Formats: sequence, C-alpha cells, structure tokens
Amino acid sequence: MTPLQQPHTIITPGPIRNWEATPYGISGHTEEAYFSIQVYADHTIRVQVSRHEVFSPNPYAVTTKPVSGLFEFRSSPDILWLATKKMTLTISRECFSLSFATPEGKVLCEEDPAIGINWLGTEVSCYKKLQPWEKFIGLGEKTGGLNRWGKAYTNWNTDHFGYGLDADPLYLSVPFYIGLHSDKAYGLFFDNPHKSVFNFGASNNRFSYFSADNGDLDYYFFHDDSVASIIQAYTQLTGRMEMPPLWSLGYQQCRYSYYPDREVLRLAQTFREKGIPADMIYLDIHHMEKYKVFTFDSKNFPDPATMIRSLKERGFKVVVILDPGIKKDPDYTPYVEGIEQGLFIRYPDQVPYEGHVWPGWCAFPDFTKPAAREWWANKLSFYSSLGVDGFWTDMNEPATWGQHMPNIIEFDFEGERCSHRKARNVYGMQMARSTQEGALRHTDNQRPFVLSRSGYAGIQRHAAVWTGDNVASDEHMLAGIRLVNSLGLSGVPFSGFDVGGFAGNTNPQLFARWISLGAFSPLFRAHSMINSNDSEPWSFGEEVEEIAKNYIKLRYKLLPTIYAAFLESGSSGLPIAKSLAIDYPFDDRVYKGPFDNQYLFCDKFLVVPVESFRPVTKVFLPKGKWYYLFTSQLLEGDQVCYWESPLSYLPVFVKAGTLLTMQQPVSHTGEAHDGILHLHVYRGSGTSTHLHYEDDGTTLDYRGSAYFKRYLVMDHTHKVLTFDESIGNYESRFQTVKIYFHGFTETQASVGEVLKTFEKEDVSFVDRISDFDPLPDNRHPYHECEDTRTLTITHPLDKLTITLH
Repeated sequence: MTPLQQPHTIITPGPIRNWEATPYGISGHTEEAYFSIQVYADHTIRVQVSRHEVFSPNPYAVTTKPVSGLFEFRSSPDILWLATKKMTLTISRECFSLSFATPEGKVLCEEDPAIGINWLGTEVSCYKKLQPWEKFIGLGEKTGGLNRWGKAYTNWNTDHFGYGLDADPLYLSVPFYIGLHSDKAYGLFFDNPHKSVFNFGASNNRFSYFSADNGDLDYYFFHDDSVASIIQAYTQLTGRMEMPPLWSLGYQQCRYSYYPDREVLRLAQTFREKGIPADMIYLDIHHMEKYKVFTFDSKNFPDPATMIRSLKERGFKVVVILDPGIKKDPDYTPYVEGIEQGLFIRYPDQVPYEGHVWPGWCAFPDFTKPAAREWWANKLSFYSSLGVDGFWTDMNEPATWGQHMPNIIEFDFEGERCSHRKARNVYGMQMARSTQEGALRHTDNQRPFVLSRSGYAGIQRHAAVWTGDNVASDEHMLAGIRLVNSLGLSGVPFSGFDVGGFAGNTNPQLFARWISLGAFSPLFRAHSMINSNDSEPWSFGEEVEEIAKNYIKLRYKLLPTIYAAFLESGSSGLPIAKSLAIDYPFDDRVYKGPFDNQYLFCDKFLVVPVESFRPVTKVFLPKGKWYYLFTSQLLEGDQVCYWESPLSYLPVFVKAGTLLTMQQPVSHTGEAHDGILHLHVYRGSGTSTHLHYEDDGTTLDYRGSAYFKRYLVMDHTHKVLTFDESIGNYESRFQTVKIYFHGFTETQASVGEVLKTFEKEDVSFVDRISDFDPLPDNRHPYHECEDTRTLTITHPLDKLTITLH
C-alpha cells in the first residue's frame, strides 16, 4: 500500500486484491484498504473500510452483533454480490464502489466509481450519487427544515447558547439519516465519533457525502418497507429507551435558578394553591456551594433533606443539575479522589487537563474510563440519600469557557486511548450513562430519570434530552418543534424544549402558545434563565394563567394515552412526536413550510404549531379524515385549509378511527384519580386498535408481569367495540369506563347481552376562559363536542364486546 502521509493526495481503495466469505458476510483487502461487510439483520448491513488492517470501532453506540446465515453470496470476475431478503449489495471488484438496491434491482444508494470512498490526509469520506427527487431527513438535533437536501451539517457537540435558527453544530450528534426517493426509503448510520460532516447536495449537484476527520469508514445501511421500519431497524441496533417514571411525563418547572429553599417551597405551594398540576421542580447550579457538584449551599439550602421531604409531601419530585467540571480545590474531596485515582482527562504528559467553567478552574472526569464512570455513579449516593429523584446532566459536551478544548487531551476510551478528536462526541452520552447507573444503584428498584443536554447515537438508552439554550421568540418555538421531530426520526423519542424560551424575555401571548405546544411534547418542561422575567404559568396575568392551566390539565387528562405511547415507543423505537414524513414520506406538501412543523402526537393527534401572533393559519390535513379535537367537526383529508388559531385553542386534530383514553386531571401523578377511564372513539373505517397500559409508574417491576395491559379494538365496519382480555398481575386503578362515541349516530349498544341506551353530553377538552376584558371583540371562544353519545360501563377484566345499534 502507498504511505499514509500524503495530506494533499486523494486516495481511493483501488481494486480488490483478496476476499473471503465469512459466516456474517465478506472481508478482504484492496490495493489501498481493508474491508469488512457484515449482515446484522435482513434490513441492516454494516460496511467497514480502513487503511489499517485492524479496525477501530466505536464501543458505545451499537448494542447488537452480526447474525450468520441471513444472506446469499455470489462472485464474478467483475463484482461481489451479497443479498438478504430486504436488499442487495453489489461491490465493484475494480474500484470497490458499493451499490445498494432492492431485491427487484431498484437502486437505493450508490457510490460514484471514481471517488466513492476516499481519504484526504486523515479525513475519510464516502460520496453517494444524488438520486432524482431525493430527500434527506433526520440527523438528530439539527436546525433548519425537515428536508436536509441542499444543506451541510457538522457533528461536533457544542455548547451553543442562544443558538440561531440555522446554527450548526449544536449540543448532540446522531449521525443517522433517512434517504427518500422513487417511493423507496433507506437509512444510513455513520458510526464514527470523530467530528463529521454530512453534505446533502450543498454547493454541488452531483453528490451527497459524509466524512470524518479521522478513523474508519464504518457505517450501517438500512432498508425496509417504510420509514417507520427503518427507524425500528436503527433502534434495534442502537437500543431503545426504558419505560420512564410516570412523574417524568407530567409538567416540569425549572429556572436558572430557584433559591433559597424558601423560594423553592413557595413555588411548590403556589402550584397547589392555584390548582395547576405539576410533578417536578429542578434545582439549577445555585443550589450548590460555589457551583461544586455533590454539594448543597449551606446558606441558601441549610437543610436540603427537610426541604426535599416537604416538596415530596406536596407531590413534587426533585431533579438536580450535574455539571462534569470538578473544581480544582485541595480541600474538595471529589477533586482529591479524582487526582489520586487518575480519573480525569489528561494531557499526553499525564498532567490533568483544566478548563474554566462555573466553579472556576476544573478537572473533568474521563467518562470513557470504566473506573471514572464507577466513581461518578457511586458519588450520586450523596443526592439519593437526601431524597433527590432525578438528574439533569448539563455542560456535558463538554463545555468550557472559550469553547476550544485542546485536541491533544487524552481519553481512556475503554483502554484504547485516544484524543479529544475521537472522544468529544461520546463524552456527554457516557456521563448520562454513568448517571443512570448511579441512579439505579442508589434507589430501591426505582426507575431512573436522567435529562441530558449532550449525547451521541444511542443516548436514548440512558437519558431524555432537551434542545438546549433556546431563545424566547416565535421562531425559536417552531424551531424547537422541528428539533424534537428530527430527534424522533433519529431514534430519540423522549425529548423536549424549554417552554417559554431560556434566553430573553417571553411575552404573554408567546408563553400561552408555547405551553399549549408543550402539552403535546414528549418532555413538558418550562425553563428560563437568570435575570429574565419570571416564567411560571401565573407570571403573565390571569388570562394566560387560565390558558396555561387548561393545557397543563389537558396533559394530565391525556396521561393514560401518553403513558401507553411511551411503552409502545420503548418497544418499537418509534417516536412519540412523529414527523409527518414517517407516515406520508412521499407527499411533497409534508416538506413545505409551515407544514414541516406539523407532527402526530402519540400517533393519534395531528398537532399544528402556529406562531402566537397568528389568529388564522394554514393546515395540511393528510389523506384520510380528521376530527377537530375541540368540536369533533369532521374534515376531509388530502387538503390544505385555513384554520382559526386563537391562543386558547391550538389547532389539534384527531385521525378518524382513533381510540384514545383519558382520566380526571390530578394535581400530580402520585395523586389518586376518580377511577373513571374516559375512552374516546372516533368514527372511521376498517379496524382501529388502542393499547391501554398501567403499572405502578415508579418501579422496575413492570419488567416482570406487574402491569395491567389490554387492547381495545374498534371494528368500524360492523360497529363493534371489543375490550380484549387483560393481561398482567397489576390491578387497574380504573373501576369504570365512560365511552364517548364521536361522529356516531347510533342510539343504543349491546354490552355483552345487555341492551343499553346512549346518553348525550356536550364534551369539552379545556375549560372556558374567563372574560377579563368586557369588550365583546376580546372574548375568548369556547368549544364543545355537542351531543356526543356516551355509555358508562364497569371496567371489565375479561373480554367484552359492545355492538352499536
């Protein structure tokens, strides 16, 4: 092979010189490189190419192994050909260019024979031909529109305060995207944690490409019958989230910072006095002594255990911030331990690296070192012993003032030893991993809750994420929606944005709109920064307080549906906030602003984000039929229409045929409800299924059989609603089911063998807003689903059939 030291010369693999079949695929070497092709599933093929004989894989993202016996293989003088049930891979023996196709031979993704795979110095790249109409979606936490075509993005985890609407990179890197063309979809995950670039046709009309500063070309190619199946394949590879605690799905209140302790207690009491539901209060860096992690400020929080106990008595869970920086202080035990045990990242001469952050000059645990992760996990006992419930890992890109950590810093990287260039993008994920492990270790069978700002592919196994230091503006509100939708496309289902905006001062109208959107977000957290105006639900006047209270209460009413959606997401890997590109990938309207903001929540609600100043907005209704949530007005799909969007009514629609469950609003998830399950059935066609799921909401016992689970099935053709037999050993907390039939005209139903007559009821999903302004023009509308048929039954344990007449 030619020498590696040719920084100005492009090197390509060259012709294949030797190859052999293996149980998992094929491997060999070309004139300039070594390669390995492995089959992980019918829908997943791994490609590794390196200029070194020994590959250097990333140990953190992928949780599965290749599988033998899943492929056919043939060779000829010109090509090597490998096929699974889902796709074929053709490799040119002359130049080692790869072409992926469907079993029928339709090209999915192919390299240019001349420069497909190449090296320029240490940079490794893979150039793919652009296909007609090709669109690119996903790539994790990336700004901009849903379709990435014509843009280029960098993966390099960055602390980006108050980031712009097109800023890149941000805090988290998921180098996985989905390509769409010719009614076909494929996925590609480039598992190289070095700084990487993805160019989707920016500044050229010939290629898309991805490249990394160093390391191997190591990617996984996915193909299946749908976008959803590709996301499932990707998360089968990188893992899926565990069931979170129920309280983490409630409303969360945060500020930089709430202190002293009496302010935190007053905040909690105000929620309860005003009857606004909430479950979590965060403590930002001012709870610490001089911003040192594993401490409480003795002046502002003299008795944290008593404060936390008092919050728990009010139904609140407490989450504390964790920053990785360990203050350089010879009297600070964590620093001394880290130095003595060699747990910090270091320069090549073994001097610990120091960076300046909140506490001053700090050392940083090497979370790529097992001993450091173990140490960090053990240190969390400090918080658990005080009653802390969850952890918020911040500044873990890692962030330091100046934003330029020297690349020569060394990391353990599971014994491999590498520089900052390779370790940076996985650092935050490994901090979240260690935090999750500590939370599990120090609590008695309780589910952990970790919220992380930074991460890498696979972060969904360890933490929820939020979209960082956003700005109080309508534009940022909509950008946050797109970021969450993109994270969902990238295997991260539990994510959210800071409601109200972190930086700057939000206004009443913006907060009202933002909190209504937050109610339909996987993570529902309000947050604001120091020296900004208060941003609690009651901080913007009585009118906005009522709107905020309505949507927070609606969130709690919807918890049975949301909780079941989280269970299904943990099983399938599919998002809870679901971009329309998943179900309607080849409808061009999905990619046109403002429609690329729209999404499906829990696979039932079509949510239409709209600016706070816009009283009427354009809505794209996909194919099918849709009901306006607040009136049950039926609308035809496959159209664009205008819809009124007052602050009190976010445009939300329900797919025809949907079944969804609700409950009485409670002040927090630990409070008992009235025992009535509200089942809403929307008339449609065919057969619809809804999962109803319950467990204790807090422990890991659900991993066994400590749950209540059943499917509800509506056969719209024959007008039959079936409660399947329940499974599991958990006793349902609902004794009664009240069924609401939207769009039905029938008047009676046979419940088993008993004939019952429907009642009629005007159903409202949110309460009426008071008329604070006496002028008629300023009154808020009030909507009801009028004359809705209802039927109340005892919650059955066994199978039950209800036939409408």
